[in-house]
Amino acid sequence: MAEDKKTEKVQKTVKQEKTESKPRQGLITKEAPTGRILRIMQTDIYGSKNLYSGLTNIKGVSWGISNAVCHILKLPKNKKIETLTKEEIQKIEGMLKAGKFPQFLLNRRKDFNTGIDNHIVGNDIDLNKELDIKRLKKIRSYRGLRHATGQPTRGQSTRSHSRTNRKKGVGIKTKPVKT
Repeated sequence: MAEDKKTEKVQKTVKQEKTESKPRQGLITKEAPTGRILRIMQTDIYGSKNLYSGLTNIKGVSWGISNAVCHILKLPKNKKIETLTKEEIQKIEGMLKAGKFPQFLLNRRKDFNTGIDNHIVGNDIDLNKELDIKRLKKIRSYRGLRHATGQPTRGQSTRSHSRTNRKKGVGIKTKPVKT
């Protein structure tokens, strides 16, 4: 009997190894692209990507901004990132830092402190967003109070939604646990 149990365990482990080694069908597996990785504006971009889609990996660069950079600097959109020269990379970084884009593409129009239209790229986005929320909390505005209490700020209903990490209210049935 003891030998039967041992053989059953061995057979189970062999079956598990076989099922683990086979990739599941229907799941999409992403492999990291091979090639050089370039660093533009403190962001790593795979060299196998096109310039047009690769620039969108940078925080604050949308498809429209990427298109504008390619158009203004006269760079082909389908050029691979790994084939860029140092001068081209410096031109791209300078263009993104300067933020000389059409007004409808800018992400920081009429800044609260300066009143100037500009475009923010990289970690400055998080910093400015955090400072804006702190300002709203400090002046005790409605949106600031909603941020402080962790509730939705844009008018969403809170009766049945916005319940992450909260207990369910009275009168809401819990699903029975199957045993």
